[in-house]
Amino acid sequence: MNLEDIHDLPGKLPKTVEINGRDEYFNSVVLLLLIPVDGEYHIVLEKRAGNIRQGGEISLPGGKREPDEPIETTALRETAEEIGLCPKDIKIVGRLDTVIAPLGVIVDVFVGVTEVNFSQLKPNPAEVEKLFTVPVSFFKQTVPEEYEVMVKVHPSFINEETGKEEVLFPSTELNIPPKYRTPWGKLHNKIYVYKTEGEVIWGITARVIKDFTSRIA
Repeated sequence: MNLEDIHDLPGKLPKTVEINGRDEYFNSVVLLLLIPVDGEYHIVLEKRAGNIRQGGEISLPGGKREPDEPIETTALRETAEEIGLCPKDIKIVGRLDTVIAPLGVIVDVFVGVTEVNFSQLKPNPAEVEKLFTVPVSFFKQTVPEEYEVMVKVHPSFINEETGKEEVLFPSTELNIPPKYRTPWGKLHNKIYVYKTEGEVIWGITARVIKDFTSRIA
């Protein structure tokens, strides 16, 4: 880089900040959907069908973002596909912080409101086992349980089919310090848990709900 190149530097830097390496993650978008039930707003939740990814878990409507698809479009499209709610019946009122999960998932979050009656929602049985709602007031009044898991970086793993070690990061050949030849790191990732409606709401879904309710408390 020559001395005169410094004057061109501002024009070569991004105008808006993004997430470095986003394309290396599984990118998804969810919608925290508020719906009126018995005179107060509830959050719409779904229990995922058992035969799909993360089957049996409680989640917000949403899913994988298609390449180059606007993230708001993803939120509305996935909601329509999963619970049968038309985008025209949803008012997007804002966003929450993006969640970066240590297992390689990035989740963008929208907050929306609908005035449609809950009984009019039509869950897609191929993706949703059941729909239910929980009052926002429950989450405002309930402190979630907190747990932790430890996340480590594994430079290699044992292939279950062959029984052989497969090296992902050749630290020996690269002459990287020996400590990186075995699993390293001890990130303690916090897990939030809400218990309601006979179901356990945890993980990213609980984290998003906690973020939302802490902002409106």
